[in-house]
Amino acid sequence: MSDLSAFSLKGRRVLVTGANTGIGQGIAISIGRAGGEVIAVGRSSMTETVEKVEAVGGRAVPFACDLADGDAVKQLIDRVSESCGPLDGLVNNAGIIRRAASAELSEADWDEVIDLNLKAAFLLSQAYGRRLLDEKRIGRIVNIASLLSFQGGIRVASYTASKHGVLGITRILANEWASQGINVNAIAPGYIVSNNTEALRTDVDRSAAIIDRIPAGRWGTPEDIGDAAVFLLAPASRYMHGAVIPVDGGWLAR
Repeated sequence: MSDLSAFSLKGRRVLVTGANTGIGQGIAISIGRAGGEVIAVGRSSMTETVEKVEAVGGRAVPFACDLADGDAVKQLIDRVSESCGPLDGLVNNAGIIRRAASAELSEADWDEVIDLNLKAAFLLSQAYGRRLLDEKRIGRIVNIASLLSFQGGIRVASYTASKHGVLGITRILANEWASQGINVNAIAPGYIVSNNTEALRTDVDRSAAIIDRIPAGRWGTPEDIGDAAVFLLAPASRYMHGAVIPVDGGWLAR
């Protein structure tokens, strides 16, 4: 196997959730650049993502699904596979954040975050894993964790709980499926320019404090995460199971 082919996604079809903007869009673009076909899933328009993937020579197919709907999530893998063809990879990226003091966080905000960030990721992984096992095919799952898979954070109790959970399901699924040729790994993004971090970036003092803590001295970009995802989806990472790669500008090393 040549060095080039080890990092190529040519001929591979990958489903990416929450691909309309931010980190999900960055992942979709990187997959397209690496030669893969993207199934861009979410409830918002994917027009911009499709255009950006095509601009780097890739192909993207938009696929509508409300990932907050448990029944729709359970059916998604079968719907996509029957409509677009077999999937070679799944990236569980879709996520939301609700900021409030832990003493004031509502049950509704807790449920909304846990249902999308954690439950949907598990249900999609479960459905995809079942299909791979039934068809005796290999496949890749990449979960988007967070620095808050390791840290507590402030005013983000449900998000922190969900991202601790994402890391946990990454490890248990790797334990169960590695011997069947299914790689399950995770990426822990640091502070990335996205919708979820807009409140932090617009707070001048908070943003300055964050950048001061990051050895790289800058906020990350969605493409920084996208290129790491390509590695975990490509043959080069074939002996990686249950790993989590921090892409954080050195935050955790500080």
